[in-house]
Amino acid sequence: MIVSRNPATGETLVRVDAHDASIIEQRLARAHAAQKNWAQVPLCDRAVVLQRVAQELRQLKDDLARTITLEMGKPFAESIAEVEKCAWNFDHYADAATAMLADEIVPSGASDSRIVHDPLGLVLAVMPWNYPLWQVLRAAAPILVGGNGLVLKHASNVPQCALAIEALCRRAGLPDGLVTALLVGAERVPALIADDRISAVTFTGSTPAGRSIAAAAGQSLKKQVLELGGSDPFIVLADAEIETAAAIAVKARFQNTGQSCIAAKRFIVEQPVADRFVEAFCEHVRKLVVDDPLKAGTTQGSMARTSLREELDVQVRASIQEGARLLLGGRPVPGPGAFYEPTVLDHMRPEMTAAREETFGPAAAIIRVRDADEALLVANGTPFGLGAAVWTTDLDRAARLARKVDAGAVFVNGLVASDPRLPFGGIKASGYGRELGRLGLLEFMNAKTVWTGPARA
Repeated sequence: MIVSRNPATGETLVRVDAHDASIIEQRLARAHAAQKNWAQVPLCDRAVVLQRVAQELRQLKDDLARTITLEMGKPFAESIAEVEKCAWNFDHYADAATAMLADEIVPSGASDSRIVHDPLGLVLAVMPWNYPLWQVLRAAAPILVGGNGLVLKHASNVPQCALAIEALCRRAGLPDGLVTALLVGAERVPALIADDRISAVTFTGSTPAGRSIAAAAGQSLKKQVLELGGSDPFIVLADAEIETAAAIAVKARFQNTGQSCIAAKRFIVEQPVADRFVEAFCEHVRKLVVDDPLKAGTTQGSMARTSLREELDVQVRASIQEGARLLLGGRPVPGPGAFYEPTVLDHMRPEMTAAREETFGPAAAIIRVRDADEALLVANGTPFGLGAAVWTTDLDRAARLARKVDAGAVFVNGLVASDPRLPFGGIKASGYGRELGRLGLLEFMNAKTVWTGPARA
């Protein structure tokens, strides 16, 4: 039995039966057959169906957003934005895939030599709850337009989102079974990876779970893309526009109730402007409205589970005991639901718990440093390497620093965010491979060399 609960109230939303072995087999067989047929559909026609998925997303936007908010607790306005971004992603690949997948002519000794791109087959997507539509559909758009199929093992606390994705893809005209949701627990994943009908795996989630996925996929010699944890640095240099940086910093930390792998988590600030930045940062944090995520005006909703709230509280309390100064928050919100106060910890040191570990919730760690060199040292002093932000008015300096930051993406004077036009992914313990952009499309395509010798008389 899989249970969906509203984390803002604790009430049970639905109970659904988990798929047993016979249902899994039926769904895999149907998905496998659907993908074989879909791979033969011309690319231009696949793109048209992707456009219909985007239209379906926009038509169902309010209903989908409500399901997101009810199942994982984010503010309704953020859920609306999530659905809209999914539609943009499908439109982007519908427009751009023909050019992205065009044959690449490579001069050689042959009369013609080129690289062509063929689909790999069925891709197993093991996905998290924090962006229950975006995480799935950002991977699905390039996977589908390339002629692949998608088998979704979604997080067990968002089963309604999983079924909604399957249904909307079917309504939009994708072949029945091409996008298939399996309502199963994590214990089923190794067997799914080993199944001969699964050609590759894409996973978004924690670093420990990613290691398990990689081991299973490696055992079966199957391609994998892993987007794992992060402890993104937000570097504020002394010449930055402090007010703007502080305002964006609050959004970077507290959007999605802080439950994002690319949320800024460590705010590394040069000492001469640290007091100004902290004052401005806290002023914006005080304006956050923690309330029912379905209520208009709410800017911070519930965390997705009470167990996650407890983990964050342990990290916050440990950091205070280690010497951090608590400026705001620092406690669960009394009453029903998994709410936690927006929290700011100042005078953090890199070895403290909330700076050393990934904090997946509404808590910000501020680390004061002497200069840019120390900022870079602290930023890179983590096992993670997903995203990073650098704030400075000296763009030449920023370009030099960006090259030295260990991350899959560095944003200068901006909010770190995924964009369908740009590749997204990490290094080190944040994973490998790329989603989005042309690189994301090519991850699950076979780059096949076709060599043609001179014609014979």
